[in-house]
Amino acid sequence: MKYFKKLVGDRIYLSPKGVSDEEIDKYTEWLNDFQVTDYTGRSAQTMTWQNEKEYLENVSKNKGYKSFNIVELKTDKLIGSVGLENCDYAARSAVLGIFIGEDDFRSHGYGTEAIKLLLEYGFKYLNLHSIRLDLLSFNERAHKCYLKCGFKDSGCTREAIFINGKYYDKLHMDILENEFEGDYIRNKNI
Repeated sequence: MKYFKKLVGDRIYLSPKGVSDEEIDKYTEWLNDFQVTDYTGRSAQTMTWQNEKEYLENVSKNKGYKSFNIVELKTDKLIGSVGLENCDYAARSAVLGIFIGEDDFRSHGYGTEAIKLLLEYGFKYLNLHSIRLDLLSFNERAHKCYLKCGFKDSGCTREAIFINGKYYDKLHMDILENEFEGDYIRNKNI
């Protein structure tokens, strides 16, 4: 599969999501894996190949979405997904979503790097002012990652998600443009 190096970091790059059979296959696999979906709150859903194809086609046409494949720089291996959803250019806000689908790449800083690339793109190129996200209360690994990237806790919706017979709180976090620090995109000119 050919990917395009839109945002290049140290170990990964972000490539705009496409609708190739390889991408559809990989995302369908990941979105039917409890190791991925329990953390995203999507375990009750089933994802067919056709559902994922339609989703990727819709996202690629929607100007309110900036969706990227996370690809390892050395091997061009697709390892996950990151993006900004619900981009509101008048309010200058968006919602961040991410997951690392490949098990061998979790807990090694790839998600942190992807988020920092996306935050720089969102604040310095899309002129966003605020980027927010939600996560489940049991996802301590993600919470630490988001804090490391500069997000602040901004609230909680109690017992909002039901997974595996139990209710979990949904935590809310956000980051403002003046709270973001760093220079992570390696392929820019200025």
